[in-house]
Amino acid sequence: TNIMSLAGIIIAIGDMVDAAVVLVENAHRRLEQAGPGADRVRVIIDSAKELGPPIFGSLLLIAVAFLPVFTLEAQEGRLFKPLAYTKTFAMLSAALLSITLVPALMVWLVRGRIRPEAENPVARVLRAAYRPVLRWCLVHRKGLVLTVAAGVLVTLIPFLRLGSEFMPPLYEGSVLFMPISVPGISIEEAKRLVQEQDRRLKQIPEVASVFGKAGRAETATDPAPLSMIETVIVLRPREEWRAGLTLEALLAEMDRAVATPGLQAAWTMPIKARVDMLTTGIRTPIGIKVFGTDLEQIAAIGESLERILRDVPGTRSVYAERELGGFFIDFVPDRDAIARYGLRTMDVLEVVETAIGGLDVDTTIEGRERYRINVRYPRELRDTPEQLARVLVPIPVQRSGGIDVGIPGGPAAMADESAESAGSMAGMPRRSAQVRLGQLGTISVTMGPPMIKNEAGMLTGWVYVDTERSDLGGYVAEAKRAVSEQLVLPPGYFLRWTGQYEFLERMQARMRIVVPLTLALILAILIVNFGGLPQALLVLCSVPCAAMGSIWLLWALGFNTSVAVWVGLIGLLGIAAETASIMVIYLDEGYRRWQAEGRLRTVADLIEMTLESGSQRVRPLLMTVGMNIVGLVPLMFDTGIGSDVAKRIAAPLWGGLLSLTLLTLAVIPALYVMWRSRALPPLAPAE
Repeated sequence: TNIMSLAGIIIAIGDMVDAAVVLVENAHRRLEQAGPGADRVRVIIDSAKELGPPIFGSLLLIAVAFLPVFTLEAQEGRLFKPLAYTKTFAMLSAALLSITLVPALMVWLVRGRIRPEAENPVARVLRAAYRPVLRWCLVHRKGLVLTVAAGVLVTLIPFLRLGSEFMPPLYEGSVLFMPISVPGISIEEAKRLVQEQDRRLKQIPEVASVFGKAGRAETATDPAPLSMIETVIVLRPREEWRAGLTLEALLAEMDRAVATPGLQAAWTMPIKARVDMLTTGIRTPIGIKVFGTDLEQIAAIGESLERILRDVPGTRSVYAERELGGFFIDFVPDRDAIARYGLRTMDVLEVVETAIGGLDVDTTIEGRERYRINVRYPRELRDTPEQLARVLVPIPVQRSGGIDVGIPGGPAAMADESAESAGSMAGMPRRSAQVRLGQLGTISVTMGPPMIKNEAGMLTGWVYVDTERSDLGGYVAEAKRAVSEQLVLPPGYFLRWTGQYEFLERMQARMRIVVPLTLALILAILIVNFGGLPQALLVLCSVPCAAMGSIWLLWALGFNTSVAVWVGLIGLLGIAAETASIMVIYLDEGYRRWQAEGRLRTVADLIEMTLESGSQRVRPLLMTVGMNIVGLVPLMFDTGIGSDVAKRIAAPLWGGLLSLTLLTLAVIPALYVMWRSRALPPLAPAE
């Protein structure tokens, strides 16, 4: 179990009991109408047969509506599929139990005197309040429907203003600060920067501890260069923060505290950053990959993007990796000189590797700690190219009469005791003849790529973009416009926007296909369930009505659309179809009964029938919707870790249930009267 699987159960609680509420309500009404002498068991069984099949189909709608969640992949699929599984299996179980266990329990438990609905004070108050409203809605049905249609169109305004993001910010209780400098920074300077930034961050009251790291760990899975710093900031519990301080304001304060010329900062969270870097390689929410064939041209494009994006509103920082900004000391072997001394190129390069780079010779154990013992030239003998040129390389000797003699013409006279000691310290056997490294090749300081990246057979350069806006989709749209207006790419070069935005695009593309297919499947189930298309279309009218409340609440709370919000909207889709289905079931049942009794002759009779049948639905509908709303209270008002995601699932459901309740009680009956009234005259025919 985890927070997502528990959220699936919470969301399904109200819907699981909906069928039982409706069946028990219908059994009570049938027993009340049958009178005291009727066969109680037969009446209960007949009432269950009357509503069992359509209720079973309506519960299946909730399970089918969650199919889009099962199509999610990668990290969003791993996060939300537990929720989809628990909710779907709960609804499938509820659908089966509604036609098996619930009727049996009604026969066993529904006993004794059945109080008329008129004696129930709650039902009496609800019906007394609902009937005048419903009568007005039925009389003014055309105006009501037009008003609701206009409301749906107006809802497009806040919907288009909603931002978009891949995943909502999941507060982890800690923050990851990832500044990056230009390549070539020294170890001492990187150490000084980390210590200074840690000291500044620790002075902020909300910070509990700070730990900074420069460079990479001793593992091939961490390719971080020395210029990239990672600082984990553990925050105190929110109850100890200053009054009114939000996470966004705290990040802005920390960003001002560590602002350093030459450093570009990115703020994220540890777990989120690791997932992002493992999936896309981009540590910021948005990244741009520049594809091409020449590193110099790629670097120039990256720097141009850096200048352009810095002026886009909402940009916190932007950094283009310097593809050619690394400092290197190159040693180019002179093969002719190496051959004159009887050496091999590998012999010379081994000296460069061991005497300059260092050679691990052993490991010392200090309790639970392990330290490598590395042997190489002292720093003062390898600080400059001139010092490196004086590194001694042993040359091979020929043995003659037990005496080592240097090759004729070799520089044996250059050897001295200090050189022999240095050669031995470099891991080489002591020789009587040695030659300086500068005589065997050319040593020079050059600039080159600190890291070469390739993807899909092409060289790439990366641009990291950190934004203050949570609306990734809106930010990228503005950034793309700015780039298209100010940057012209050479032939053979192209850009790819990546990071979380890449996942956002993938999710949106999938939803554009899967959601319409799910609606078509729901329509097919409704047609089979009701045996006709008009009732199915009436039920689907509840979907935009429910979406109205969801969108307005999301806009009021300042939430962006994300995977979590779409999961909530998808869950609302099934609830809306199920709730409207039961209302249409009640109306159809009343229509057939009045028609069989010959009481349905005019539109006025149809209005009376709708008024009576709709009034019977008000109490069970408010009960089931109320249970859904109450069940979502823990998600809406939770403030712990994980509540950011849970709130974005619950908010669409909350807002949608409120509008769905009002519009199902008013709009569905009005539309039903408009449909059925086409076959009836407005007045009774003359006798």
